[in-house]
Amino acid sequence: MNIVICIKKIPDPEIPPAKFKLDTESMQVLPPEGIPSVINPYDEQAVELALRIKEKNGGKVTVLTIDEEASPAIVKHALSMGADEGYVLADAAFLGSDSFSIAYILAQAIKKIGDVDLVLCGRQAADWDEGVVGSILAEKLKYPLVTLAGSIEISEETLKVRRVLLDGYQEFAVPKPAVVTVSNEVGKPRLPSGWGIISASRREVPVWDASAIDADPALTGGCVARKELVKIYAPERERQCDIVEGETTEEAGEKLAEKLLKFGLI
Repeated sequence: MNIVICIKKIPDPEIPPAKFKLDTESMQVLPPEGIPSVINPYDEQAVELALRIKEKNGGKVTVLTIDEEASPAIVKHALSMGADEGYVLADAAFLGSDSFSIAYILAQAIKKIGDVDLVLCGRQAADWDEGVVGSILAEKLKYPLVTLAGSIEISEETLKVRRVLLDGYQEFAVPKPAVVTVSNEVGKPRLPSGWGIISASRREVPVWDASAIDADPALTGGCVARKELVKIYAPERERQCDIVEGETTEEAGEKLAEKLLKFGLI
């Protein structure tokens, strides 16, 4: 059972929003200096699910990430949890890629790995919350897709995927290979062991550029993005307090009702 997990590096969600800065020129959110980025929490749950499947059925777990800085940090985090291999996809041609280009890049890397039975992604990234890369990736690979999975059971030819709903669950039987996006119903990811951290720190994580995965630069990067970020800003919240007074409680109540009626609240 060969499993590939697509993971993403994001700013630490535990950082208070007030600590972030906005660069309106480059249209970027700048996290505080000195605080490292972390693996997307939903992707970490995808790693957890893959490791459970491996422990039960055997096989191999490989992680992929796209990182313009070619940093192996989050790949090593997945390795410390128990993943077998990991690769960083980094190339100047990838800069500015939107969800469609990202899915294309990941699909090319998965094709290079080959002999894949299952591709896992987090349900969405906790930075932009778009949640579409997994679906587009399935289309690029021409694999069946199940979203928001809570668990997966493996048989010889099929995957039985349980999908969590608000009022119950659905179960799907899909042929292998398939793409499955993972929801937080998987549960809390395991903590890396001390030996896992030491072992991962010693590993060399290969970096693949566009040529290594046979990716066409004309299909990646900002030049082919299907969307454009036109503005990024922090919302401003204003509060205004009016004190309603009256000689009696009844008079104050009438004045309050008039104000509420004026603003269409009653």
